[in-house]
Amino acid sequence: MDLQSIIENYGYAAILIGTFLEGETILVLAGLAAHQGYLELTGVIFAAFLGSLCGDQLFFYLGRKHSQAILSRRPYWKSKAEKVHKMMNQFQTPMILCFRFLYGLRTVAPFVIGISPVSFKKFILLNAAGALVWAVAVGSGGYLFGHALEIFVGKIKHYEVQVFAMIALLGLLVWTVHLHHRKKHKL
Repeated sequence: MDLQSIIENYGYAAILIGTFLEGETILVLAGLAAHQGYLELTGVIFAAFLGSLCGDQLFFYLGRKHSQAILSRRPYWKSKAEKVHKMMNQFQTPMILCFRFLYGLRTVAPFVIGISPVSFKKFILLNAAGALVWAVAVGSGGYLFGHALEIFVGKIKHYEVQVFAMIALLGLLVWTVHLHHRKKHKL
């Protein structure tokens, strides 16, 4: 099975799962795959929107129903939760709309919002709007990255495996640094 077949067969499911968990790197890769013609950009955006929305709704629910148990198992969330709480007190609506753009707070933010008195209805409406903007912005950014790369490199079809691998490795590096930083502060 070649790269094209893998992306065409599993791409949308991978986007859905990847954006449910975190998502920026996979969404940039998906936008690039759409530029290459393996996926449709509207499908990429829809899968990313749905995955992000569902993941954030789950964390909101966990904050609402199981906050103490989860916080006791994740003491490293304490400082992030305090930041989110402070931002929520000052900028509630903008915070709900934009938290997924704040690196390092994306998972903690909907959890903390779930702890707050924000209603489910308000959160789902603002979360849906934020998820849509995020999916369009990051997915289109990946698509435009492919276009810009093609301008500088020429036909990227010859280099697409290397480009996909480079972006994936960059995402893995950022994730590894983040985990190392979290582990360091956990001790």
